[in-house]
Amino acid sequence: MSEISAPEEIARWHRRMAADLFNPTWELLEAERTAEQDEEMLAAALASWLHWRRVGAPMNHAVADWQAARVCTVLGDIARAEAHARSSLATAETAGLGPFYVGYACEALARAAARAGDAAACDVWLERARREAAAVADEDERRLLAADLDTI
Repeated sequence: MSEISAPEEIARWHRRMAADLFNPTWELLEAERTAEQDEEMLAAALASWLHWRRVGAPMNHAVADWQAARVCTVLGDIARAEAHARSSLATAETAGLGPFYVGYACEALARAAARAGDAAACDVWLERARREAAAVADEDERRLLAADLDTI
């Protein structure tokens, strides 16, 4: 195997790895998994997160944190889920990514709160996520976010 040395090649490799790990994570999220597949899903989500941290833009960071939050929520690691969701929200707000990304960060916080049994926090985050969803200009994105909110 040839050595990867040029910064552009390294960045390209990180982007490819981030994307190649992101999609299988969703496949595992939607499947009935074994305990081993749960570990694989967590590892893939966090590896994708790490690669996006190396080369991604704020949007990539927000989405990677959101996916990590979703995986951690599903696996019951609420503290880690909330940390990733809050990071996603901070990135989306600071970078001015708009209501779609802010809404999804709020969705992650609502989902984690619901999994933790904190109905009051879930309601607060769901309400904010719905306000953000209403402000999403793209109809497909608005519907996607609203549909995810309906699953909480």
